[in-house]
Amino acid sequence: MGAASGIATPILAFTCILTAIASYPAFSWTNNALSDLGIIPGFTGAVFNFGLYSSGLFFFNFAVFGLLKYLGNDWIGKIGAVTFIATGLALTGIGVFPENAVPYHYLFSLAFFILLPISLLVITGAFASKRQAKMALFTLLTAAATALPWILYFSIHYVSGVAIPEFASALSGSVWLVVLGYKMFKAASQPKIA
Repeated sequence: MGAASGIATPILAFTCILTAIASYPAFSWTNNALSDLGIIPGFTGAVFNFGLYSSGLFFFNFAVFGLLKYLGNDWIGKIGAVTFIATGLALTGIGVFPENAVPYHYLFSLAFFILLPISLLVITGAFASKRQAKMALFTLLTAAATALPWILYFSIHYVSGVAIPEFASALSGSVWLVVLGYKMFKAASQPKIA
């Protein structure tokens, strides 16, 4: 259940985000934030917000019923999983509180994009302590990839809106989510040796 939620999370989120973008031709990748779509009346706002809060629930489910069980037998794994749970709750909050719900939307959005690389860094430590070097390296690179679009945005301000760093950061985290979800799903389907 948890592993499947990890795979489903980005599929649902990006399907809804891209559908909202396609339904609103005035959207600009360089001038807008993705969350600008959440306050467009009608279908655009509804599909965007539904995508975020429902994928946040899938994310939360993955973290609680998948990641916590997968990593939670030592304190580093537990801290990483709990931080990842908080990241999922922040994602849900972004969808529940659209951009015009000041200051809640901003706070949930800020929490999500800060907690995502932090939780991945802690999870890197959990994989390293389990001597899973490949997953530790992959997770570390993903943590860097989720932070890099924001580091570049604030240092060289390459676009006026934040849609590109938001999308790039979330996409990086999503690749990790799918890979780990698949790995967990595969491990769960292996026959147990008595």
